[in-house]
Amino acid sequence: MASTTGIPPHSEAPVARVLGSLLGRAFAVGQQLRHPRPIHPRGVVLSGHVRWIPDAVPSGIAWIDRGSERPVPVVARVSRSVGLPAPLPDIIGLALRVDAGGQPADIELASTGWTVPARFVLLPHRRAERARFGTLFPYRGARGPVLLGARTRSGRPPATDPREAAADDDVTWSLTLGHAAAVGTWHPFAVVDLREDTDQNDAGLRFDAVRRPLPGSRAYAWVRAARQPSYARVQPDDGEVRMPR
Repeated sequence: MASTTGIPPHSEAPVARVLGSLLGRAFAVGQQLRHPRPIHPRGVVLSGHVRWIPDAVPSGIAWIDRGSERPVPVVARVSRSVGLPAPLPDIIGLALRVDAGGQPADIELASTGWTVPARFVLLPHRRAERARFGTLFPYRGARGPVLLGARTRSGRPPATDPREAAADDDVTWSLTLGHAAAVGTWHPFAVVDLREDTDQNDAGLRFDAVRRPLPGSRAYAWVRAARQPSYARVQPDDGEVRMPR
């Protein structure tokens, strides 16, 4: 069977396991230097809703394609990967947790390029609202690999570091969510509206798109092999999973 990733099937898992082992060791060292988060050390918690766009192009992932007639609650975290202070450029992370029929499902995005091959490259930005976000690793849907992406429609997050958020900043950050094949065009399917949630902090808030996948999707074996060793280092699998409200 042909590989959907462009890598020969017999070599996908071994290469990914080596990468996963190296990342796991790097995260272990990083956690000793910066506990408990070696990357994305501080983040701003946001909450809001996801609204589906009518007649969107199907993706092959049930959660996207079924949609919802009503807005779906979401809790989010926006952060800087290395933790460099603004206005220095940094890799911006945006993690979303949605209510998928009473169960949590996570989407993890980072600032990337938008076209091919830049959508597979992490890119630093000064401001989150100017970034394009992508999943970097594909989901496995019914029609093959699916990437998710997001780009700002309007507004901005209050900050990417809670120490820099203004107390009176009450701006809505609206983004368009889209899906694409590995080398295909982006197809918008939903809008997410986010505002700072001052009733929550990010202590104990952890996201993992492999452990909590979108309904109708799975992680490729090589994706699990590449990323889960580092996640296992820094995220307990028995911690509290905070649901969107």
